[in-house]
Amino acid sequence: MTLLEHLRRMARNNLWSNDRLYRAVLALKPGEFEAGRTSFFPSIRETLNHILAVDLLYFDFLTDGGLGAAAYDDFVPFDGATGLAAAQADFDRKLIVFCDGLSEADLDRRVITDRREDGMIPEKIGDILAHVFLHDIHHRGQVHAMLSGTSVAPPQLDEFLLDYDIKLRKDEVERLGV
Repeated sequence: MTLLEHLRRMARNNLWSNDRLYRAVLALKPGEFEAGRTSFFPSIRETLNHILAVDLLYFDFLTDGGLGAAAYDDFVPFDGATGLAAAQADFDRKLIVFCDGLSEADLDRRVITDRREDGMIPEKIGDILAHVFLHDIHHRGQVHAMLSGTSVAPPQLDEFLLDYDIKLRKDEVERLGV
């Protein structure tokens, strides 16, 4: 497997993992989504909004979108889980299309990242994608832990890549088209 193939699989895993996580979040009882919890961000709502805001920031960098840090600064957080889930799924599908359009050579191509007072820093596309996936996994793990204190059990999120796990994800992967 090449690095590009791996990143393409990770983009699909992002969609699948977020879909599983949001299905649990959408089943929460009223008040649980925004309730204060112990974590880096103090609620499921704030953590999921942060994931999407950072995804959009880095996607702007990856696509030379021109917004720079404003892509994060101007992000309007979602109050409800339904709209946030739809926006995250839309982003995840755009990321798949972006990754599918890359060549191996693109992974070493540098794009400008706006680091505000630290300046405009060129970064490799492959490194940015690795960072995005790691960031999303990190914060999904926090939401997963927060779900443990709700009426909804946290979903299994680590059975995407192995053939052994196909029976556990086949219907979802087919429904999502990944």
